[in-house]
Amino acid sequence: MLQESEDPQAVAAVEHIILAMTKYVGAYSAVLDGLDAMVFTAGIGEHSAPVLAALCGKLAWLGVKLEEQANASNGPRISTSDSAVSVWVMPTNEELMIAQHTLALIRP
Repeated sequence: MLQESEDPQAVAAVEHIILAMTKYVGAYSAVLDGLDAMVFTAGIGEHSAPVLAALCGKLAWLGVKLEEQANASNGPRISTSDSAVSVWVMPTNEELMIAQHTLALIRP
């Protein structure tokens, strides 16, 4: 996995992902006047506990508190019970959803 690589480019890529996600969550939190919950899905969201831990650490200013053991086992809830923001990992099947929506659009 990318986050397990010691290659400087891989390390920089992971750091960039965390920075970009932090900026998006921070921006949307400002627009929404706060944040009640975050849900992570798919690739990184379902399979990268180190990235989620780093991101949640960056979002501690929002009151995010990570339950490390729950994060390591992919949740479903990975925040502590006293976290101001509820953080979840939800398995998804994007390909199935795309297929179902496409089929609904093309069926007469």
